[in-house]
Amino acid sequence: MAKFVFGMNQSLDGYVDHMAFAPGPTLFRHFIEQAQGQVGSIYGRRLYEVMRYWDEAHPEWDAAERDFAAAWRAQPKWVVSRSLRSVGPNATLVAENVEATLHRLKIELDGEIQVGGPDLAHSLGQIGLIDAYRLYLHPVVVGGGKPLFAGPRPRLRLVANEAVGDGVIRLTYVPA
Repeated sequence: MAKFVFGMNQSLDGYVDHMAFAPGPTLFRHFIEQAQGQVGSIYGRRLYEVMRYWDEAHPEWDAAERDFAAAWRAQPKWVVSRSLRSVGPNATLVAENVEATLHRLKIELDGEIQVGGPDLAHSLGQIGLIDAYRLYLHPVVVGGGKPLFAGPRPRLRLVANEAVGDGVIRLTYVPA
């Protein structure tokens, strides 16, 4: 059975903003290794559109960026969206029967599936599909923007914490 894990970078004041802060080399290597080991990823529309950046090679990329792009392209992706009409390579659009489709994935697959996007994680958490929350706490304050939790915070229990380099702490929670 697959395990759905919501993982996101966040500021000290609880916001997600890929333009305000980025992972340093150690954390980026951590994300490469994580992506290489995942069974796939589930995205909401907004984060999927950001991540599509990795579909096309860029000549200025270094080796780590090429490694991440290769891992991201190799894994299956499911994109939950009612507004998109198509998705890129190795991706499946999930526009209807979302809950049933994701329940089926959870039963049929084995391993970790990354859940990306605060709104999607909120929806999946409300129906009991998130098995773990991995919060990467960065030592920055952005002062506003998109909050990590899109609605009421779920009741969580801390099960692990780890320094992941670059001043970042990974906090792992499970539903309480």
